[in-house]
This record gives sequence, C-alpha cells and structure tokens, in this order.
Amino acid sequence: MAKQRNLHIVMFPWLAFGHMIPYLELSKFIARKGHQISIISTPRNIDRLPELPPDLASSITFIKIPLPKISQLHETAEATADIKYEDMHHLKRAFDGMESELTRFLEGSSPDWIIYDFAPHWLPPVAARLGISRALFLITNAWFLAYIGPLDTMINGSDYRTRKEDFTVPPEWVKFETKVAYRLFEAEWILGSAQDKTSGFTDFYRLGKSILGSEAILIRHCYEFERDWLKVVEELYQRPVIPLGLMPPCVQDSDCSDVITWISVRNWLDGQSRGSVVYVALGSEVALTQSQLSELALGLELSGVPFLWAMRKPSESSNTNLPDGFEERVKGDRGLLWKGWVPQLKILSHESVGGFLTHCGWSSIVEGLMFGHPLITLPFLVDQGLNSRVVAQNLVGAEIPRNESDGSYTKDSVANTIRNVMVENEGEMLMDNARKVSGMFRDKQQNSVYLEKFMEFLENHRSKGCA
Repeated sequence: MAKQRNLHIVMFPWLAFGHMIPYLELSKFIARKGHQISIISTPRNIDRLPELPPDLASSITFIKIPLPKISQLHETAEATADIKYEDMHHLKRAFDGMESELTRFLEGSSPDWIIYDFAPHWLPPVAARLGISRALFLITNAWFLAYIGPLDTMINGSDYRTRKEDFTVPPEWVKFETKVAYRLFEAEWILGSAQDKTSGFTDFYRLGKSILGSEAILIRHCYEFERDWLKVVEELYQRPVIPLGLMPPCVQDSDCSDVITWISVRNWLDGQSRGSVVYVALGSEVALTQSQLSELALGLELSGVPFLWAMRKPSESSNTNLPDGFEERVKGDRGLLWKGWVPQLKILSHESVGGFLTHCGWSSIVEGLMFGHPLITLPFLVDQGLNSRVVAQNLVGAEIPRNESDGSYTKDSVANTIRNVMVENEGEMLMDNARKVSGMFRDKQQNSVYLEKFMEFLENHRSKGCA
C-alpha cells in the first residue's frame, strides 16, 4: 500500500484566544500524524500562545501577519482580550485587512488545506481559485450553529424571526423536543448580530459565506452528547459535517509557566475541605458592568461557600470596582480573589473544588464536566445562553435566575444558586449527574476516534470549486 503523502495545512483562527487555543490543539494532533502546519495570526497573538512541545517544533510554523492599523484601536490591540466588547467591529474591520497578505502567503506556499474560522468571509473564494481545499472549524457546538439557521438566513437576512420573542423558542427546523432557546434579554443580542453591519458585514453574513465556500464543517461535538443537533446541521448545510469529539485537554499539557501563581493558588486550595470550593471564572472576554460585578461579589460572600475567583480582567480595566470592604471581608479561608491568569485545568482537577461558576463558554463546560463538577451558569455572550440551557436540560448544573427583560441578577439569586448546587440536597443530583457524564467528557480514547476519522477525511479528500 502506498504511503500517504504529507499534507501542508494552514490554520487561520479568529483573533480570540478562545479560538486560537483550540486551533493550536487541533494543529498539534495533525502534526503528530506527520503533516506540516502553518498557523497564521498577528505577531503579538502568536507571541502570547503557549510554547510548542519540542517534538512538534519542526512540524508547526507560526506565520505572523501584521494587523492593519486603524485609528479606533490601540496599537497593541490584536485580540478580543485587548479591547472592550463595543470595539469588536473595529477589530473585525482590521482583521479583514489581512486578506492581501494572507493571499500572498497562500499563493507562495500552495498548501493542501486551509482550515479557517467564522470571520473571513472573503477567504473561501481566494482559496478555491488557488485550488486549496477548505474547511470551516467552529469551536462552538452543533446546537448553536443549528439554532442560527439556513444559509439564506445568514447571508441575505431572510428569516421568519423578526422579533426578540421569536428567538425565545426553538426554531421551526428543529423537529425534536428541546428547551434550548435564548431568553428575552439574550435574544436582543442575536437579533442585533443579524442586523449589525458596523464592521462592514454582520457576523451572520460572515459565518454564512464561510460555510457556503467550505467543503466541510468541522465542529467540536460528539454523537454521545446531544446527537440530534448534528443531524440538524447536516440537513441545513448539505455538506460533510465532521465532529471532532469534545477535544478534552490534558492537565499535564496545560500551560503552567507561572509556577509561583500555581503554588500560591494550590496552597490555598490545600487548606480547604474536599469538594467544598466553588471555582469562579467568566472567561477572558466577559466585561461585567458595575452592577453585575457588585452583585456577583456580594452573592459569593452571602453564599457562605468558599470560593476561588479568577478575575482575568482586573476591575480597573473596565472602570468597575469591587464593593467596599469586600476583599478584606473574604480574605483568608473564606475566599481567594486572583486578579490575573490562573491554571484553570489544575484548579478544576484539585480535590477541594466541588463546583464551577462559569460564563458557559463551550471550552469551559467541557473542562468543568471532565472533572465531574456541577456547573453554576451565568451566560453573557453569543452561544453561552444556549449552552446554559443544555447544561440545565441535562441536569448537570443550574442557571442563576435573572430578569428576563434586562438580564440583571441579584446577590440573593447568586447566593441561593450556589448554595443549592454546593450545599443543599438539590445539588446532590446535579453532582451525581456531572460525575456520570465526566467519563464521556474526559475519555481520550473515545474522543480520539473522532479525530482519526477527521484525519482520514483530510488525507483522502479531493478539492472542489467554491460555491
């Protein structure tokens, strides 16, 4: 049997670390199969990525393309973590300016594949012209893509859903029973995303064009968990939909370059009782308002449950402040407030952690359930609300109650939900269910089957033109 030729595969993620890291992890898997990878991003983003393992240094190349400067962005802003949410459209406009440099790289390197994200709507025609195979890799899950709907809806804006209320129920093309839908305050975001062209194009248009020009959709999903949604995606888009499994990360592989931070955090955790601590982390992109920050802080204090709060965006960066006296009142065994990066996987794997208060990013859900922790959900952006409904539907967590109109929550709703999950009898069922699904979420062997099938597709595919 002839030896499979080595492929050259280009990876082009969106400018967010929640996107770049999964692209990097997928690149490592492909490289270990003997293929060459070029990961393209901006200089500062590449410099902030984790170092490659020594055995992959010759197989993965980082290609730095400068982000075009625009007056509305600070000169050091190259990722979503560097900007306020309201400046996202400026980052997308700058991102679009990478087209010419990326095209020159593709023309000069002639890769076999380019695997790209939702934003570069202009990329598929360029790659098709050059005879490069094209796959869209979505770091979200199948239910989010299915909920958005058909390509015509994304690209042309035609949809029967014209009011916020229309998004608070499952769409008409979902034929099975589900409670997965946006709440009223979240529906305002998705309706706005379908109409907002401040970056030049709506997010839905970008995604629709990226799907239309793809030859396959890669998605971080598996048939063992909420399998019906994958079938909906296949029916909507009529092209190969390739689940990559849940891509569970390894604690051993997680970046822990800041040893001093981990030692400090671990020492505090070591002093807590087994399963007693709620770990709080809202990702790198959620910027809380003053009211949201205050109510969350006071709710943590009121709950009486020990907590470790990773504040990845210090309050000063968003002109918000913790309640007066809060840090003094909770210091010691009561709570640990860490303003900066923390090794999340190592924290979640520590025996004193018993629950995870999360913004419900898909990666965080996977990581929390890997270790069998029930989730306390507080969603804010994009797919997070739908993710939270799935968590509740599967009885592996509970959502903090909020005002349906404006999304506000109170210290009491925060405290009561934490206590219900961590202390009260109600939480025992959630803990049992989270432990039961943990095997599925952390099973490396089961998840590797998906990645092996993905590799077979990459190696045997023959490129087609662009739609």
